[in-house]
Amino acid sequence: MAIAKTFGDLFKLKRIEKGLTLREFCRINGFDPGNVSKIERGLFQPPQSKEMLSKYAAALGIEEGSEDWLAFCDLAIISAGKIPEDIVTNEELMNALPVLFRTVRDKTLDDEGLEKLIKSIKRELR
Repeated sequence: MAIAKTFGDLFKLKRIEKGLTLREFCRINGFDPGNVSKIERGLFQPPQSKEMLSKYAAALGIEEGSEDWLAFCDLAIISAGKIPEDIVTNEELMNALPVLFRTVRDKTLDDEGLEKLIKSIKRELR
């Protein structure tokens, strides 16, 4: 999966992977093309309800519980300036967040540096 930086990027990427234009996608799934266009371009906030996220995910072929599903939901939540619920309820992760924030804040990370940080975090979590 290509890395999407925003909810709209991921939405558009998954729609294009299905080989559908925006209008075809909306017609097939009963969505408003103006609203979906605005979501893809970041002009509308992603939905925050699990019900609407599930509808969009199903239409995009994203299976609940998959890596794509987690990315889809995380990007929607993050766009609203919130931290995903499974992180908030994990005391160990919440205690580590200030260290992560200070680390990121104190360094100017380019794409390569950010990728190294992500790989390091993933190794630690194994």
